[in-house]
Amino acid sequence: MGFARTCSVALVGVEGVVVEVQADLEPGVAAFTLVGLPDKSLIESRERVRAAVVNSGAEWPQKKLTVGLSPASVPKGGSGFDLAVACAVLGAAERLDPRELTDLMMIGELGLDGRVRPVRGVLPAVLAAADAGYRQVVVPEQTAAEASLVPGISVLGVRSLRQLIAVLADEPVPDEEDPRQEGRPDPSLAGLVVPGTSVGAGLPPGDRTPDLADVAGQHSARRALEVAAAGRHHIFFKGPPGAGKTMLAERLPGLLPPLSPKESLEVTAVHSVAGTLPPGQPLVHRPPYCAPHHSATMASLVGGGTGLPRPGAVSLAHHGVLFVDEAAECSPRVLDALRQPLESGHVVVARAAGMMRMPARILLALAANPCPCGRHGTTSGGCECRPSSIRRYRARLSGPLMDRVDLRIAVEPVARAELIALGCGTETTAAVAGRVRTARERAAARFAGTPWHTNSEVPGHELRTRWQVHPGALAQAERDLECGLLTARGLDRVLRVAWTAADLAGRDRPTKEDVNWALELRTGVRRGALTTADGGAKQQETATARPPHKQGQP
Repeated sequence: MGFARTCSVALVGVEGVVVEVQADLEPGVAAFTLVGLPDKSLIESRERVRAAVVNSGAEWPQKKLTVGLSPASVPKGGSGFDLAVACAVLGAAERLDPRELTDLMMIGELGLDGRVRPVRGVLPAVLAAADAGYRQVVVPEQTAAEASLVPGISVLGVRSLRQLIAVLADEPVPDEEDPRQEGRPDPSLAGLVVPGTSVGAGLPPGDRTPDLADVAGQHSARRALEVAAAGRHHIFFKGPPGAGKTMLAERLPGLLPPLSPKESLEVTAVHSVAGTLPPGQPLVHRPPYCAPHHSATMASLVGGGTGLPRPGAVSLAHHGVLFVDEAAECSPRVLDALRQPLESGHVVVARAAGMMRMPARILLALAANPCPCGRHGTTSGGCECRPSSIRRYRARLSGPLMDRVDLRIAVEPVARAELIALGCGTETTAAVAGRVRTARERAAARFAGTPWHTNSEVPGHELRTRWQVHPGALAQAERDLECGLLTARGLDRVLRVAWTAADLAGRDRPTKEDVNWALELRTGVRRGALTTADGGAKQQETATARPPHKQGQP
């Protein structure tokens, strides 16, 4: 009787579970049994492993073979267990020393010819192995750079099972041809991309990013975009078609600072699992940008699918921007599914096959027309929509969702003079991004020793007690709260925006002007526009006269 064991990793979302692969040989009729809740693709590994072992020059044991995957209660799927199963079988057959396999973590798919093919999710799998105390991991050569991102791990990248057998048996390592060096395409790279998704979905398309200097006019929207990037505040653009809503949102990722090393690992892990990590790009350094179509389903947005759920757009945009264009055309149920991830920074999807927890700390950008035809409220007029149609159209963005959006900007059509003067004195993305980085550094210094990094993450109680604004700065906000124009959550978010405005201006704490400007962005009511006392009083009376049931509407 022969017995050997090695280890691999089962992924549930971006979290890995270490799986012990055990192989047992007993006298009896030759058979190969695989146990431990394998799915269809894992059951088929029996044929792949048998052919790979034989074609690698090793002898297949003609005995009763049982391979167990422990813990047996965890569902396991995918082809990444092939390499561990093959080595465990060879260890049980005494072709390899079982003691050499015990502390090894093996991840990879086997071709029938014995070649080791790459699989998705190598980075989160190696992270799980490191957390479990493993220090040696064997992966396909194409994903060795991705596995090497985990500190403290010794990575061995192999091209074939023959090479791995030679390394473990201390024999001369045979050479394997590399299709990339011969100028031929490598078909094994197809395993890194999920069918139906484009390579790099949700990732910046190359080194060139859209420049903010291309935007004509829109001074208020540009300032709000800067505040959104500096404090990671959610933003909503409302305006007629062609005013520049999509153009502004596409330039938001370029204003965000580069990802920190920890954030880069988190983003790369999500895209590795989703199969959207481009080959040759082991680490994502720039914030992702994901813009799903307005017909996207709930499963594609928050995650789902058959069997164990897969990451959705909200996770692909982790530490980046999720832009929902034509938001009023989206299904209200789909949009409301974003409410919990916006608050918690992660999404938990429960299915019959299991539960998945995926990161989803995003900067949400919404854009919508003012009415079905898009011309309501414009100076040119021409809107023929009935008032009831306009109300129904705006109601598709629910109050609870809009209550989580800090900045609401009316994007007006660009004047002819501004369009002709495009490029004259307009700030570039690099200039604005520099101020954003400075503001983020001020916030990070203020939150040193706390779990928060940006103003949007700080709980309202902490803002009200630990970091005080100027005396009397909250007077108007408190009146809006009393009359129902603001919710308690809305007041907290106004405070966060005011702190971001103060950071951008280089002030140590928000002033009355910062708070009133944040209120203006949230409620749409102009404050402080008139300098006279009478005018200011009339402005405040107009603001407080707004019916409370209107709160949260775009």
